[in-house]
Amino acid sequence: MTNISVCIGTSCHLKGSYNIIQTFQQLIEENGLHDRIGLRGSFCMRGCDQAGVRVSLDEESYNIAPEEAHAFFKEKVIDRVETQ
Repeated sequence: MTNISVCIGTSCHLKGSYNIIQTFQQLIEENGLHDRIGLRGSFCMRGCDQAGVRVSLDEESYNIAPEEAHAFFKEKVIDRVETQ
């Protein structure tokens, strides 16, 4: 199973973390991946000083803006799920 954590701490919340979570939830459903991807919110993931929201994909950290969530999912998450 591929695990995605999205920071929902104060800084990331203000940067749009809930929009990213909603985008990921929608894409998981659209692609029928609810049994292959675990999605959760996590409090501060220590990326507050960087631009974007901190997202962890199987322990690899990224900072993405809400408008990048769709592309990130297609480029990083789908590829990872397909190779597992």
